[in-house]
Amino acid sequence: MAASDTIQVSSLPLPPVQYINLYTDENVRRSRAPKPPPPIHDNYSMFGNVFNADDTIIRPLEAQGIKRLYPQHFDRRRELKKLNHSLLVNFLDLIDLLVLCPDSPKRAEKVEDLSLLFIHIHHLLNEFRPHQARETLRVMMELQRRQRIETALRFQKHLEKVQEILQNALQMLPDTSELDTKLSMSTEGMEMDIDSNAEQSTTDPCSPSDRIMCKVIDDMLLSNNLF
Repeated sequence: MAASDTIQVSSLPLPPVQYINLYTDENVRRSRAPKPPPPIHDNYSMFGNVFNADDTIIRPLEAQGIKRLYPQHFDRRRELKKLNHSLLVNFLDLIDLLVLCPDSPKRAEKVEDLSLLFIHIHHLLNEFRPHQARETLRVMMELQRRQRIETALRFQKHLEKVQEILQNALQMLPDTSELDTKLSMSTEGMEMDIDSNAEQSTTDPCSPSDRIMCKVIDDMLLSNNLF
């Protein structure tokens, strides 16, 4: 019974779908959707560390209570190489201590030195983040610009091809003067055929000899019927 009543709390936030389901049109229309979280104006905790809202994105080492190992004005590439070399030397010293004298108190000092070197390397790398963000944005905008130029060029090629097809179709159309001439000629031929048919209908199709023979046969048939 106690195990079933235990409230399970996840260390991770809920999946986004569960938030999306709360923002339906009905909930938004009736003001039932959850309100956005208020902005933070003071301190907040993230990953176990306390941050101030007014702090810069990359805080200086002195603000974090860490001793600086390099000067204020320096060459980042050179300092990173020096820190990497110091890290390797301190790591080899720590191995020697673990092999020769594992119980020596210097072992804790070497571990602290290694931690300080890692913090400095991490801090120098983080200082490149704004430059990386600007460079990433520049590359993205350059890619979008190149894609739009390529799209415009492809559209221009298709437009020129369509214009060429239309021009060829217009050139293949017959001339209007020739079309009028052909129409007039066909109309005149039709009129001549109509006139000839009318003349044939007015003339007698039977010849005189045929007409005489037909009259003789009709007379013979009439005389037979009388008798």
